Amino acid sequence: MGPLVTPDQLAAAQNVRILDATWFLPEHGRDARAEHAAAHIPGTLFLDLPSLNGADGNLADPAAFAARMGALGVRESDAIVLYDNSPLHTSARAWWALRTMGARNIAILDGGLTAWTAAGHPTETGVSTPTPTVFTAKRDTAASRNLAQMRRATEQVVDARGPGRFTGTEPEPRAGVASGHIPGAINLPYARMFAADGTWKSPSDLAAAFADAGVDIDRPIVTTCGSGVTAANLVFALDLLDRDAPLYDGSWTEWGSDPTTPKELGA
Repeated sequence: MGPLVTPDQLAAAQNVRILDATWFLPEHGRDARAEHAAAHIPGTLFLDLPSLNGADGNLADPAAFAARMGALGVRESDAIVLYDNSPLHTSARAWWALRTMGARNIAILDGGLTAWTAAGHPTETGVSTPTPTVFTAKRDTAASRNLAQMRRATEQVVDARGPGRFTGTEPEPRAGVASGHIPGAINLPYARMFAADGTWKSPSDLAAAFADAGVDIDRPIVTTCGSGVTAANLVFALDLLDRDAPLYDGSWTEWGSDPTTPKELGA
């Protein structure tokens, strides 16, 4: 199974675990769990993306992560397909989290629930009750960066937030978080990874998006955003280009709320 599957490929697939990774920001005014109950791909389980995090908002420790996935009936050896119905394209965050914790056979449904229904495939209502199993988690420490590592980072720091938040012309949505970006960071909004219909751009178009932003994909990169969610879209895009990049999980929420970190305004 490749990193991207089409609706028709998913409809024909057997022995796959399908997870709804939809998540919204408060300002979206939408309820991911309720929307899942109203309509989801048959056989799908609701992931509840924030449940994969610890109390600090970063990815949970391996024991807690394993307990959550095991309760959901998912094993690290399963073939897993993720999808979402969020403007943030939150499947990539779930893909990054699962891969970081040892799952390897993971794919994202290209275009999400919108593409599924547009292709004429059915949905179902309600909430499924999973059968618990055992997920063996082993964290890949190379997949993420913490604040201390970011203070001394030598990689290209690529920020997936929109240009207004990056430059500081738009206020941060979280109280107590300064405006701006990590000094020297490059802005590449995550939305530039997607075509107008919500599917992922072709590898050549993804490579062009990085190049147009001034990012050299052949040099080391670390991705960041507001809270470590949309930065995963850049990580996934780089994976489609056969490049690896870690994600700064604390992202601007952590950096911007720390009075000791330097901040930069403007482009």
